Amino acid sequence: MKEKVTSKFEELYGPGAVLFASPGRINLIGEHTDYNGGFVFPGAVDRGIVAAIRLNGTDRVRAHALDLGQTAEFGLSEADKPAQSWACYLFGVCREIQKRGGKIGGFDTVFAGDVPLGAGMSSSAALESTYAYALDDLFSLGIDKFELARIGQATEHNYCGVNCGIMDQFASVFGKKGCLMRLDCRSMEFEYFPFDPEGYKLVLLDSRVKHELVGSPYNDRRASCERVAKMLGQEFLRGATMEQLDAIKDKISEEDYKRARYVIGEERRVLDVCAALEKGDYETVGKRMYETHWGMSRDYEVSCEELDFLVGVAEECGVAGSRIMGGGFGGCTINLVRDDVYDRFIATAKEKFAARYGHEPAVYEVVISDGSRRL
Repeated sequence: MKEKVTSKFEELYGPGAVLFASPGRINLIGEHTDYNGGFVFPGAVDRGIVAAIRLNGTDRVRAHALDLGQTAEFGLSEADKPAQSWACYLFGVCREIQKRGGKIGGFDTVFAGDVPLGAGMSSSAALESTYAYALDDLFSLGIDKFELARIGQATEHNYCGVNCGIMDQFASVFGKKGCLMRLDCRSMEFEYFPFDPEGYKLVLLDSRVKHELVGSPYNDRRASCERVAKMLGQEFLRGATMEQLDAIKDKISEEDYKRARYVIGEERRVLDVCAALEKGDYETVGKRMYETHWGMSRDYEVSCEELDFLVGVAEECGVAGSRIMGGGFGGCTINLVRDDVYDRFIATAKEKFAARYGHEPAVYEVVISDGSRRL
């Protein structure tokens, strides 16, 4: 990717670019908890975005998305928002830095990525983190890493139409090789947990069903949680118990009840997984992953037939843990697989999925890697 991006940059804009990269992420457990003030447990992966960037001394940005073969040019004031959706990510990052008092100018850039699009691995957060980190570096702005993550999150909210939590951008900026991170999304405190599952592999199976998070499905669920939290007299669902939820069951809709039941259970599961990892107990980690999946499928209703099918295959093959990963409505399952069942699981999943849906799932082994950086 570095060579591809540099070569295209020189062809379009000449020499002198600096390279930056940010990763996509997996989330072992803790899904749809971030905007509820709860815990998430992500890690950065060895796939991401690489960008070549050179300041151009003007107030214009000239950008080329290599994978799409598209170019955009835009200014840095609010009225200059570009038409292309991918360019809105870059524009949003520029604007959010400016809103925080950062003095930036124009630049030329080419970027490419190897995060599978629509797989729930947060290619958009990798893109935002790359440019937030790069502009901070190139303009010597001195923005702290949490603020870089918030800039990416605000870009999603204000320029891309997704009212997301902070997890994806946090994982992309703060990633550390060989470690997962437990982030408290209320206090913003975080802790690294070594993740070295000897005798197990972490692998994603991509259903290749693409999900689109813009619009109602994601925002509807967030609104459900906010209604229940308000009814409980809390800002977030974080810390609520099932006893408290059951006490107001007759005052809320069945749908809101189910959404909140999932989130309250998920907070407990994240803490259980952290405790299990400290003991090297990967079988408990796997059990909690299955519980998360069926909670997301039945209570939160963000799964789909293809993902439920893949998790069912994992259960049949004796896989330690499997669940939908990401916002939902397609994308990947994340699987914790013992080495002795790995080959059989992958072969069975491919064969059965293709027989049912007409194509094989894509398989991505995961390596936990570093966060945003200058290359």
